Amino acid sequence: METHEAGARAGGAAGRAGPHPPAAGVRSLSLPACLVVTAGAALIALAATMHLLMVFLHVAPQNTVSRQHAQAIDDYVLPEFEQNWKFFAPNPLQQNIAVQARAELRGPDGRTTVTPWTNLSALDGAGILHNPLPSHTRQNELRRAWDFYAATHDVQERPQGLRGRLSESYVRRIVVSRLGAQRDGRPVDRVQVRTVTTPIAPPPWSQEKADTTPVQRVLAWWPVTGDDLAEARTR
Repeated sequence: METHEAGARAGGAAGRAGPHPPAAGVRSLSLPACLVVTAGAALIALAATMHLLMVFLHVAPQNTVSRQHAQAIDDYVLPEFEQNWKFFAPNPLQQNIAVQARAELRGPDGRTTVTPWTNLSALDGAGILHNPLPSHTRQNELRRAWDFYAATHDVQERPQGLRGRLSESYVRRIVVSRLGAQRDGRPVDRVQVRTVTTPIAPPPWSQEKADTTPVQRVLAWWPVTGDDLAEARTR
């Protein structure tokens, strides 16, 4: 009798306890699965760390590491992960810069004609307006090309070293690609660029006064090379 009662009590206790709950989390996986999950987590952590490091080196003041690996850093960050802090600067940009261009066409008789000025910045703006997903090229190619030129030329438009000469070629090729290699069957012989800088007027409630007269910066004529025309045809 005692044995029967003890067995009944043990059975009842086992029934109340129920089956053992399955192990949860990574511990429930097999060894190969654990290795795969661990490796995946390590790769994600490594990728996140490398991304943050590259962006930090891009925006941080120049140092030995960023100078030594500048090309690799720029190739990774630009253009998708570019960080522009001008909006939060103590003195944010307060002017609109319109990049304009015109072309000199050579006719069959050797005579040349000059096209009217084309506002390339306005064309880019029209392409962005009401576009929920504008291309990065449409937004930044022309603007960054002009910033590159302005940063590598003095007030007499003299290039500062190799970067200055490269910026001229870059701007010229963008202009040729936008205006076209020829018009009305006449090839483009030379191009000219100018910028029109218009200061932004203060808001009506502000007591600040500002001269909003546009200021022009006109560059010399640039001969169009065969490489410029070839680049324009590929775009």
